[in-house]
Amino acid sequence: MAAAISAHESGVKDILLLERDLYLGGLLNQCIHTGFGLTYFKETLTGPEYASRFVERVRAIPSIEVVTRAFAVRLTGEKTVDYLIPGHMVSVRAKAVVMATGSRERTREMAHIAGTRPAGIFPAGLAQRLINIEGYLPGKNVVIVGSGDIGLIMARRFKLEGAEVKAVIEIQPVTRGLVRNVVQCLDDFGIPLYFRHKIAHIYGKDRVEGVDVVRVDEEMREIEGSRFSMGCDTLLVSVGLIPENELIEMAGAELDKKSNTPVSGRMNETSLPGIFVCGNSYKVYDIVDTVSACAENAGRMAAGYLGKVEQQV
Repeated sequence: MAAAISAHESGVKDILLLERDLYLGGLLNQCIHTGFGLTYFKETLTGPEYASRFVERVRAIPSIEVVTRAFAVRLTGEKTVDYLIPGHMVSVRAKAVVMATGSRERTREMAHIAGTRPAGIFPAGLAQRLINIEGYLPGKNVVIVGSGDIGLIMARRFKLEGAEVKAVIEIQPVTRGLVRNVVQCLDDFGIPLYFRHKIAHIYGKDRVEGVDVVRVDEEMREIEGSRFSMGCDTLLVSVGLIPENELIEMAGAELDKKSNTPVSGRMNETSLPGIFVCGNSYKVYDIVDTVSACAENAGRMAAGYLGKVEQQV
């Protein structure tokens, strides 16, 4: 939305905004905690409040056409976008494309956690959606692996819902999340945080029954005699994000194989002229205010590219 608004303010008069969910706002709609907008709006907002400010601005601009429930399935180097909406597929040809596809969560398999495959293992973001959007409590005795911001926030969320949060397990010597989230979500609620520890094994047949936790050395090797067990019925995985850039890869853009982000000479650009990337699909940010600033830059760059193309024509 920030990219669309920025492109409009830079002179673009025909903008199509595709959203695969039912509503605009993306992940912000399930982030009901505060801490958003401190930089951008100079006040503390919840995620839905932050998103609504942009929704109102988008809806007030007639030149921005919004299509929800639109799932983009194909992008070409010639900037043709194919997307599915209920009932049929639509194909559009653009002069410039800004990708704001965000990131997906890393899975239990990517963290190389051994053990059985019972119910009760969730990415932290999915658990957040289940509680805040769907109204379901996924479990009552929780262990969280990884100290990313979503994991820290969900530790507090489960605690507020009456669940017991046994611990947050972090393999690194420092937290992956913001210090303020460690203080507000763990310290204030008495939730233990184990640094230089990892989940060594998951137990349970139909449902998670417990996990083994072990201390690791600087080489990430298990320290003999340090293993101990925790009983739980739920394991949340918060071990980082992967930028969603399969569409630009499909179009022929060069990606960094380690980070799955576009390789380019300038911020927000890709190796394909006229295709830009912003937000967490460009790089993983800690704060949404920075994401908005990144998107605004992408919108301006797309408008600048259109101006150059029209001059050449």
